[in-house]
Amino acid sequence: MHDTKGLEDLGIPSVFVASDEFVSAADAQAESLGFDATPVYTEHPIQDRTDDEMVAIADKVVEEIVGKLTAAG
Repeated sequence: MHDTKGLEDLGIPSVFVASDEFVSAADAQAESLGFDATPVYTEHPIQDRTDDEMVAIADKVVEEIVGKLTAAG
């Protein structure tokens, strides 16, 4: 979240990616940093996923990530 804010402060459109378990925490962190973060959430959990499962999860959100980045610019 700090990196995302730092990039945004430099004028670089950014999104952060987290699993949907962390929606409330991300909202609280963005509020405490004083900025409107652009999130993309994936399914949870991810830590025990195989490489193939991670690729499938990434495939599900890549268009959303690109869309949010290009809409911001």
